[in-house]
Amino acid sequence: MKAFAAALSALLVASIAHAHSASDAYLTLTAASPQRTSAVIDAQWDIALRDLDFVLGLDDDGDGNLTWGEVRKHQAAIARYAYEHLRASGDGTPCSIEPARQAIADRADGAYAALFLRIVCRGAPRKVTIDYRLFFAVDPSHRGILVFRSIQGTATSLISPDNARIELRLD
Repeated sequence: MKAFAAALSALLVASIAHAHSASDAYLTLTAASPQRTSAVIDAQWDIALRDLDFVLGLDDDGDGNLTWGEVRKHQAAIARYAYEHLRASGDGTPCSIEPARQAIADRADGAYAALFLRIVCRGAPRKVTIDYRLFFAVDPSHRGILVFRSIQGTATSLISPDNARIELRLD
């Protein structure tokens, strides 16, 4: 009985530690030169594989290590989950999000799924609003770090459940 209680206690501590580990993603947006017919923003979205594993179960063999084969096998699920939690609009009109490819990005705190995409807004909007909801339903401590590069310079924002909609000026 004591062994069971000790094992259960260790499992609970491990679960609590995982739930409280930092959960960050990095969304880097680069506005292309403005056009009269559309606004285009190229993006790279780096999402921690440990966070994706938590919600999608990427570690198929359960050994605690994600391999490229496991990540590649789940690329469609990763894209579906990510893009369900990101929206954009230009002056209130929905923009399209066009996925391009996926890769792995190494950061100081681990491996990330790097999603490359393009946000295309019809017309010539003066502002684009990003609505970011990744992981907020399962981890309210998650933060998105947004970097926006445009002809005006570089701006950064911290995205959280209380600050999930970010307005970016294009003019």
